[in-house]
Amino acid sequence: MGIRLIQDIYIRVMGGIKHLGLVLSYMMVKEALHERSNLLNIAPHLTALLPIMLPIYKWWQLPYYWAGIKIYDLVAGAQCLKSSYILTKTKALELFPMLKRDKLVGAIVYYDGQHNDARMNLAIALTAARYGAAIANYTEVVHLLKRVDPQMGKERVCGARCRDVITGQEFDVRAKCVINATGPFTDALRKMDDQKNPNICQPSAGVHIVIPGYYSPDNMGLLDPATSDGRVIFFLPWEKMTIAGTTDTPTEITPHPIPMEEDINFILTEVRNYLSPDVEVRRGDVLAAWSGIRPLVTNPNSKDTQSICRNHIVHISDSGLVTIAGGKWTTYRSMAEDTLDAAVKAHNLSAGPSKTVGLMLEGAKDWTPTMYIRLVQDYGLEVEVAQHLASSYGGRAYEVAKMAHVTGKRWPIVGKRLVSEFPYIESEVQYAIKEYACTAIDVIARRTRLGFLNVQAAEEALPRIVDIMGKQLTWSEQRKREELSAAKQFLYYEMGYKARSEQLTDTSEITLTPAEVGRYMKRFHKFDKENKGFITTVDVQRVLESINVYIDADTLHEILNEVDLNKNGQVEFNEFLQLMSAVKKGQVSANRLAILMKTAEQSLDQTEKPVSVDRSGGGV
Repeated sequence: MGIRLIQDIYIRVMGGIKHLGLVLSYMMVKEALHERSNLLNIAPHLTALLPIMLPIYKWWQLPYYWAGIKIYDLVAGAQCLKSSYILTKTKALELFPMLKRDKLVGAIVYYDGQHNDARMNLAIALTAARYGAAIANYTEVVHLLKRVDPQMGKERVCGARCRDVITGQEFDVRAKCVINATGPFTDALRKMDDQKNPNICQPSAGVHIVIPGYYSPDNMGLLDPATSDGRVIFFLPWEKMTIAGTTDTPTEITPHPIPMEEDINFILTEVRNYLSPDVEVRRGDVLAAWSGIRPLVTNPNSKDTQSICRNHIVHISDSGLVTIAGGKWTTYRSMAEDTLDAAVKAHNLSAGPSKTVGLMLEGAKDWTPTMYIRLVQDYGLEVEVAQHLASSYGGRAYEVAKMAHVTGKRWPIVGKRLVSEFPYIESEVQYAIKEYACTAIDVIARRTRLGFLNVQAAEEALPRIVDIMGKQLTWSEQRKREELSAAKQFLYYEMGYKARSEQLTDTSEITLTPAEVGRYMKRFHKFDKENKGFITTVDVQRVLESINVYIDADTLHEILNEVDLNKNGQVEFNEFLQLMSAVKKGQVSANRLAILMKTAEQSLDQTEKPVSVDRSGGGV
């Protein structure tokens, strides 16, 4: 009946080593490992092997975890990606130099898989469409359609009344069988079938944060199987950044989950426990944060309805509604197979056995590990951009490259970036529309990963994204303003921009020593020549021009606006001290005004020093 693209799917390590402690989970782990192997085969451009390190700080833990890891390898059997191994302390620090050295005994490394979840979700939908499925995004179910079965004499589900969320248009979809596969929204559909149905979904919020790539090696992840409160925390390289998480707390079901500051700080605290004291883990380094909802369920088929089902369950109601609930990303295919097998049996449908094992997903067919070289050679793309296109679109990357505009530069010849520090290019916005993108949020969150990687960079790219989409989709100026506003709201609340911006407010406590206040006062007065007590863009521009640095007025306005807490068009001395205090505490990092003023002060001090006339060896 359609596929709902869930916007907050987790970036997850596939497999599930944490289940090894449960004897009854053997079959679940076995299934996950089989499906992990299949995923790596059917979408090689979107998946990759990832070695993950378990640092050991107590001698007794070494044989304990080693035994568990080897069982993991044995359960995988022929589908074991690579054999796990033990590292000495020296070798562990060589591979993961950021690791805390004190009391480190050694480490164990095992292999798992990692994937680009948003692109994987899209590849599945596009592959289904290629094989004849009718796909409808931005479509919600208003109510289920029912008819009385003349043979059984009772109501049976026979379709759904749907609404196009963008246009508001409603329409009916008739079907022999209706499958409820709506994740955390499972109970809402079950109650449409029968209001008396008890809730079976136990929603759990999982918060993830993204921090700069220098926090982890390029090719090694870190796993803490037992944090301070017993939860598992991972710390992984992802899209040339570092992703850390996850929390596991009960939550209310909402289509717009918001990351909470306490969850962000919990993750940062746990990360600090494993990193060297030389690495300052700063709150200001969190570039994006988001919350996803895990649809844990109780099995309605079980007598013990209070127990959480760690696997997926398939349930068929008296009216014939088929519900698939629970499960996880890795086992999506086997979940679908079990669901359709149950639907075929319950509704006497005509269908052969599943053929999805080994079925290549969209983009996989023409992908090779070296295809990015052809993109560079044939189209004149930057290497980083070509690698990104190949790993995101697979064989379809050539179509994106063909749509790229000539830059007019010597290099790259084609492919203008949306923002300088990320390899996303403008032609991807055009291609996103061919992939059913309807909004600017679709582009920054569900076709590219920009919103998940850096909220400020995503906000910077938004005006250009809206312009490109507006031209392609003939949006009015009003619609373009609405898209820009909605995307900014999404970044502000759901991608952690709000939590980030609240690190510096007009009520922030100033914790600077008298010596530090004196040093910053001296710096501030180099810009505030008239002792007004505040600085403006004019003051900053004057100082920069004196040291031969030129920044356009709009950019300067943006730089000062980040620190202008009362939004009066100027930065007061107290606001500047609040900024420097927040920088000192690690609440704010990479602030443009702070770095700009420090650099300018150093340049001014250098030019004010008299040039020495002394020569080596003396002189007359």
